[in-house]
Parts: sequence; C-alpha cells; structure tokens
Amino acid sequence: MAKKIFIVDDHPIVRQGLIKIIGDMTGFELVGEAGDGAEALKLCEQLKPDIVVVDISLPSMNGFELIRHLNDKPFTKDYIVMTMFKEEEYFDEALELNVKGYILKESAGADFKKCLQEVSLGKYYFSPEFSNNLAKHTHAATELLNKKPSLKLLTAMELKVLKLISENKTSKEIGEQLHISYRTVQNHRAHICEKLGIEGYNTLLQFAIEHRHML
Repeated sequence: MAKKIFIVDDHPIVRQGLIKIIGDMTGFELVGEAGDGAEALKLCEQLKPDIVVVDISLPSMNGFELIRHLNDKPFTKDYIVMTMFKEEEYFDEALELNVKGYILKESAGADFKKCLQEVSLGKYYFSPEFSNNLAKHTHAATELLNKKPSLKLLTAMELKVLKLISENKTSKEIGEQLHISYRTVQNHRAHICEKLGIEGYNTLLQFAIEHRHML
C-alpha cells in the first residue's frame, strides 16, 4: 500500500517541486497540501497521512507548533522537516519532537527523495550538514546514560511520559496526549521516580527539563 504524503509549505513553487518528485516515485501518494499551519492541521485530521512534510516558517502557526498539535491526534504519522535554518536550536527541537527527517531546502533536490524513502521504512535521515549536531546530541545522550544508567530500566511508555514532563506538561495534559487516564500517568511518574532514584514530582520536573535535549 502506498504511503500517504501531505506537504505543508507557504511557497507554492516549493510545493510544486516536491509534488513532482513524489509523482515520479513509486510507493507514495500525495493526499494533500497546505500553505499554512492551521489549514494543514484541519486537513491532516481528515486525511490522516502517513508522512507530513513540514516547513518551520509558516503563517498562523510554525511547523513545530503544527507537529505538537498533530501529535495529539490519534493516528500514526512521521514527519520530515524542510528548512532554511541551520542553527542547532532548531535541529534540537526537531529531535525532541522525534522528527524522522530534517533536510535543508537548499539541498532538497538531492536529499528529499532519499529522505522520503528512509522515513517510509521507519528510519531517520538528516542532511549531511547536520552530522556534527547529531554527533553532539548522541554524545550528550550517552553522557546522560552514563550519569543515570537506570534510564535503561524505563519502559517505552515511561520514556514518553518523561519526555512530555520535560515539556512542562501537566499529568492531565500527558494523559490526554497519550490517551491514558490521569491515575495511570501518576503511576508512571511514581515508577520513573523510583527507577531513577528521584524523590518528588518537582525534582522529577527539574531533572526532565534540565536534560530535555537528551531524552
């Protein structure tokens, strides 16, 4: 079955270029496009694409805000971010949101096809320009594991909860996003504290925020 692709970019020429590339590939189907974040959010809820290609700079809401809103929606999707920004802070934010692809617009002609293929297989793809950023992020994550080896004891759901705690979300908000009850979130928080040797939810919040870029 073909992977359903949705494109979000406020430049029609960029969208047309991506549409042409997708049209020349097998195994992919363009299901929609939008020029601003609010419109994209509405259409993605209806069309439920497998992969959303997102520009960071968008009218009404930026690409990262759009991804956060889409993450609250109950359908499975991956993201490819296309951007002109080379700054590390944007790349780090994309990794925090578990973006699978991150490519520069200036090299999209060379990178987009390969990125789409890799992401469709559940893999990651980043433009070569970000290799140093990725190495720094990997090194920081390794250091954190050395500092707190008990992080390896956390379940996949506990890691998701910890990541959302790092975004300063309340237990109620975490429950709504993960579609679990408030009590279940509280239980996960308690188990995380126990496994990491952390006493108190405020201390857990402080730990999560301090290490947000490494989780």
